[in-house]
Amino acid sequence: MITITLPDKSQRHYESGVDGMAIAQSISPRLAKEVLAISVNGETWDLTRPITEDAEIKLFKWEDREGQVTFWHSSAHLMAEAIEFFYPGTKFGIGPTVDTGFYYDIDLPEGKQLTEKDLEKIEAKIIELSRLKNDIVRSSVSKADALKMFKEKGDELKLELISELEDGTISLYNQGNFTDLCRGPHLPNTEYIKAVKLTSIAGAYWRGNEKNKMLTRIYGVTFPKQKMLEEYLVLVEEAKKRDHRKIGKEMELFTFSQKVGQGLPMWLPKGTMLRLQLEDFLKRVQKKFGYEQVMTPHIGDVNLYKTSGHYAKYGADSFQVIKTPVEGEEYMLKPMNCPHHCELYAFKPRSYKDLPIRMAEFGTVYRYEQSGELHGLTRVRGFTQDDAHLFCRPDQIKDEFKKVIDIIFIIFKALNFENYSAQISLRDPNKPEKYIGSAENWDKAERAIIEASAEKGLKTVTVLGEAAFYGPKLDFMIKDALGRSWQLGTIQVDYNLPERFELEYIGADDKRHRPVMIHRAPFGSMERFVAVLIEHTAGKFPLWLTPEQVVVLPISEKYNDYAQSISDFLNNCDIRSLIDDRNEKIGRKIRDNELKRIPYLLIVGEKEAENQTVSVRRQGHGDVGSMSWNGFAELINNEVKEQLSSFNN
Repeated sequence: MITITLPDKSQRHYESGVDGMAIAQSISPRLAKEVLAISVNGETWDLTRPITEDAEIKLFKWEDREGQVTFWHSSAHLMAEAIEFFYPGTKFGIGPTVDTGFYYDIDLPEGKQLTEKDLEKIEAKIIELSRLKNDIVRSSVSKADALKMFKEKGDELKLELISELEDGTISLYNQGNFTDLCRGPHLPNTEYIKAVKLTSIAGAYWRGNEKNKMLTRIYGVTFPKQKMLEEYLVLVEEAKKRDHRKIGKEMELFTFSQKVGQGLPMWLPKGTMLRLQLEDFLKRVQKKFGYEQVMTPHIGDVNLYKTSGHYAKYGADSFQVIKTPVEGEEYMLKPMNCPHHCELYAFKPRSYKDLPIRMAEFGTVYRYEQSGELHGLTRVRGFTQDDAHLFCRPDQIKDEFKKVIDIIFIIFKALNFENYSAQISLRDPNKPEKYIGSAENWDKAERAIIEASAEKGLKTVTVLGEAAFYGPKLDFMIKDALGRSWQLGTIQVDYNLPERFELEYIGADDKRHRPVMIHRAPFGSMERFVAVLIEHTAGKFPLWLTPEQVVVLPISEKYNDYAQSISDFLNNCDIRSLIDDRNEKIGRKIRDNELKRIPYLLIVGEKEAENQTVSVRRQGHGDVGSMSWNGFAELINNEVKEQLSSFNN
């Protein structure tokens, strides 16, 4: 008999060899119908895989990310089986899951080509195969047998993958007429997959290397119910309307230029105003919490990043080293701001009385993302982090950590991010080579994050293996208006960089001590944050943030001077306004400016000029009524104050 410990710490006893499905059935027949995968001692398994020793388990349903990943992973294999039916001899690369769904990179036989028109027949075949209810069976094989099998198939893509695996760690999965190299986990059988939509076809270099062969990548998504697919497709259409690339162009916020370079966004005046408003807001918040602004160069000596460990960890994803005319002198575009801030700390001797020191910088960093991975503002090669590094004594860590959480709460409230969760990301205890620093320091850092989060009353989930290479972290996940999850805001505790840079302070005992670093970025990347904000609000930003708060619309050119006087008055009241004095009918002006998502439209004509008033129209609400200039300015200022109450209070 073995002991199975459930998430609530209750225990059940089963015969050795019991599987997840049997455990689910013993708990509840309904649960057995809904469960998709099982976690065994922190590792996600197939429901049909035997458990032969005592274990802690968790059962995953569709609502769990692990359940969806298992579902979509199996769907990728089913799609591959359908493709092989229509295109025998296809070679299969990798078929991982993505945020919503899955893809498979394939190499079609000579002379064959897939188009969007072919997706419908593949979808139909997937559903036909799913209804066969074929079991998805896992088998372990030796490396020699795996190489032999895929050599006979002539699949050099799989042979390359197998050559990098260790003997004894290789598994295959089979369903129906399809067998694939795979770690799993998978569904018990194909009948779970009830609805499918293949969403797009793209080109992708094998393993993301531009020197390799171009493969065909097919994206898809599946669901356990047809209704869920229909609801998803409605959300997809809404997401297209909210696409930050589309809205950013319409609102003239940012642009890209091939001549400047891929993945290097340029901010237009209105987008720059938006960013500056965000930056000024955070600077005001940070000032209340005792931060000081610093500025550092965009490059650094390569040895700086070797010292920090970033060169070893991120060198392959960075731009090439910059060589100077001086022999042996090399620089890098900075991939991180923290090494520069360590050197700022080391500028002069520090006392325990000086700590904590809080350095903040909107610092631009550079990563060489593959061209196929670039996507609007969410994945770029040059981006600005709202970075800060706190240098503190060990006894100050928890208080400082909790204050950073307070800052993140202020930002979320001011920007109407109401639906969020927090994730504690710890090291993977089975892969110590991924991290720098001693186990003792990691233990202290992880304990500080767990205790601080609990003391703030945060509901958290803990994930192993997601820590930064230098320390554990707390990540905030927000859900936008469409229910999509985004990681925004991160706080990290780091004992290791102060060690590597030999940072010190003189303690009350007159001895030298190491400070502890806290890394934090509430926005994360300014570019990515703006993209998420655009899609969350559909470009209808809070009044305090929107680049253009008011537009004055004279009904004819006779009232242009009056409109100008109003605009000047509002601008003097720190209300951002402009005039639309085009020779167009007022109805056209109203429509055009509402499409620009300007919150307030002021319509002025003969009556308004005589009474020294404005006729107010609110975006999404229609006519508000007639007001004096001062009355309208007071309305705007009160609305802004209310929106920023989380900061002002």
